[in-house]
Amino acid sequence: MFSVVKTKKIWFTLSIVLFVLSLGAIAKYGFKLGIDFTNGSLMEVAVSGTRPETPAIVAAVQPIINEEPHVQSTGDKGLIIRMPVEDEATHQQVLTALKKIDGVGDVTEARFETVGPTVSTELRSRAINSLFIVLIAIILYVAWAFRQVSHPLPSWKFGVVAVIALLHDVFIPAGVFAILGHFIGYEVDTLFVTAILTILGFSVHDTIVTFDRVREHLRATPKADFPQLVDQSVRETLRRSINTSLTVLIVLVPVFLFGGRSIQPFVLTLIIGVIVGTYSSIFIACPLLVEWNRFAKK
Repeated sequence: MFSVVKTKKIWFTLSIVLFVLSLGAIAKYGFKLGIDFTNGSLMEVAVSGTRPETPAIVAAVQPIINEEPHVQSTGDKGLIIRMPVEDEATHQQVLTALKKIDGVGDVTEARFETVGPTVSTELRSRAINSLFIVLIAIILYVAWAFRQVSHPLPSWKFGVVAVIALLHDVFIPAGVFAILGHFIGYEVDTLFVTAILTILGFSVHDTIVTFDRVREHLRATPKADFPQLVDQSVRETLRRSINTSLTVLIVLVPVFLFGGRSIQPFVLTLIIGVIVGTYSSIFIACPLLVEWNRFAKK
């Protein structure tokens, strides 16, 4: 019979490798921050003629802003241009320069967004604070929900283990985005933070379901062998966890493949988070409980 506890070294090793690779990617490449977190502007336009290539756009815009803009194609005729422009005069000059590129035809501006340095700093601060608040709230909630459990582990340890699994679920998508940001320009913005918070909620919900089954068995058979009890709890909730995650992925994958380019990074973060979160709930959180109990006995 399959045992998560007996095969824990495999899962721990795999998670450590992924975690270290993610940290390495973040340290080497960093994050490509969106204008939510860096002062600048985003201009989205659509052309009626031939969409110009990136070098032509850079050649037209760079002399105006004295810096190379970041250009991204969207749809069949659309362009998203990110640049350090904050005043309306420069904005109009850039729009005029785009209209003069050969073959573009009419240029229609869909949106123009500007974020100043004060707002971007405040958004970064709030994003970081929100993550810390969520993690602390999870520990407190799990400790309260499992307050009647005192043997073999006190309730607060369930909360700490849940948060350790959540850190695993946060850093791996973050590492992936550090790589994608470096090679294909995916940006970390407020949507990314929203996706991370959503992942935290999904993952901790899945973990608590399994922990709750452990709690029920501890109440019924408090003197039972703890590793066997944890294994039994995982087996009883395994199908439910996998079915729930597959249901979510069935929705997310088509949205990623056929949805707009602007939401693809957000959806991709959710897809990675759901997969990693389901994995950690089953193969990381529960074996960690057993290891902590074994260490405490020593």
